[in-house]
Amino acid sequence: MFPNSSNLGRPPFPSKHQQQSNFFNVLPVNIPPTLSHQQTVVPPLNFRTAVLSRALLSGNLAATPAVTSTATLQPMTYGNVSPVSTSGALTSFQGRKRQSEQSVSRNVKRQRIDSQNSDTTVVNQAVPLPEERQHSFPGPISIQSPSFLARGSPALARCVPPLRDTLFPDPTEARLPLAKDELSQQVLELFQACQQQASDLDSKELCRTELQREIQLIFPQSRLYLVGSSLNGFGTRSSDGDLCLVVKEEPVNQKTEARRILSSVQKLFSTKLSSYIERPQLIRAKVPIVKFRDKVSSYVEFDLNVNNVVGIRNTFLLRTYAFIENRVRPLVLVIKKWASFHEINDASRGTLNSYSLVLMVLHYLQTLPEPILPSLQKNYPECFDPTMQLHLVHQAPCTIPPYISKNGSSLGDLLIGFFKYYATEFDWSHQMISVREAKAIPRPDGIEWRNKFICVEEPFDGTNTARAVHEKQKFDMIRGEFAQAWRVLRDKKDLKCILPLRADKLKR
Repeated sequence: MFPNSSNLGRPPFPSKHQQQSNFFNVLPVNIPPTLSHQQTVVPPLNFRTAVLSRALLSGNLAATPAVTSTATLQPMTYGNVSPVSTSGALTSFQGRKRQSEQSVSRNVKRQRIDSQNSDTTVVNQAVPLPEERQHSFPGPISIQSPSFLARGSPALARCVPPLRDTLFPDPTEARLPLAKDELSQQVLELFQACQQQASDLDSKELCRTELQREIQLIFPQSRLYLVGSSLNGFGTRSSDGDLCLVVKEEPVNQKTEARRILSSVQKLFSTKLSSYIERPQLIRAKVPIVKFRDKVSSYVEFDLNVNNVVGIRNTFLLRTYAFIENRVRPLVLVIKKWASFHEINDASRGTLNSYSLVLMVLHYLQTLPEPILPSLQKNYPECFDPTMQLHLVHQAPCTIPPYISKNGSSLGDLLIGFFKYYATEFDWSHQMISVREAKAIPRPDGIEWRNKFICVEEPFDGTNTARAVHEKQKFDMIRGEFAQAWRVLRDKKDLKCILPLRADKLKR
């Protein structure tokens, strides 16, 4: 895929996700059973193989660059177990690109891209894992810091911890609630049509893996995390990819240091990765980002920030809420679609961002007379400790059981109740929405909250996630849409009356 890719052309998930493409059923996948999503221990391979596999995964083979090199899948050894069989694993991908490249070795190509000033360490065979999880690479690999350690180890410098599929639910396989009425059935149908698919997440994760490899050539100790709606359980088919580049454990000055780092990343994207990354732009916002598009497979839009550690923490907090009660995800998705249709879901235009909307839905479900959701931070403080080291954060969703609520309300009733709560019951002038406390609490008197029309508390750092709503005209528009949706659904009980979109548009 990228110039220094060593990806095997496999999807980044365990075997059940490999049903997305016959290509992966043909080639043996040489990967230990314990490694999975967001881990970067992979044998070396020419980048063009990853390009082809990425295209096959997305179905966009026509846009794939011509391929000339030969990819050989070599065996990996797992401790004292015999190597995985590689019969039939020698596969050639040949094309018509520059013939002169065929005579240039991979190492020579890599030297053109590697930083001349970086201290490179060559690791032969041994990888420092516990004995029961050891495996060896088939040849020397040039890396910056050999620190692939076991899960739970504090010395993780080069890789993002694995998200084990058995402990990290696949959204497409989660059980959905039964529809008790016509409105509930409409909510479920919309959710099933628009929810993010496993293949969508595959594409984003594969891009993350390859970008991490390239970025580590200029920031050797960095780690790249996939965050936001793509991973928190509330993503749709049209969700952008959010990436967080962690360069160090300490906070980074977003106005100075983060911008310098992102300038280097943008330069990398604009030069060496220009064939794979489209339109990289440095946006100098309060939290600066690099916006770009991955043009190898499905042209996904990405936003990349630096050391926004809170974003990593809230990704796994929201994912836990998404899966402990099966009515949460359908309700959130429909409300996000409704807000987008009525143009009140765009922080750049002074309205609500998607994160604030999700928190508003969770807060409503917490404040019902018979709550549907608890406060996870109160009930499981050890799982959502804001000081927890990043390589442990992903374990939180794995340890919390489903929440059994006595509230049997249907999805349709909950949708109507959501609009009624914010149209008639919530006190916007004096109250703040708090998922952390699972209730509406008085507004603080700090600068963050003064002259703000909507106050939604960020569960970890306590800031106002809805600070973009700073004009009364926009606030009145948002309140008006809530009130109108409540009145229409109360009388009609028909989702099409507030969200009249064709099926082909809803899937976007």
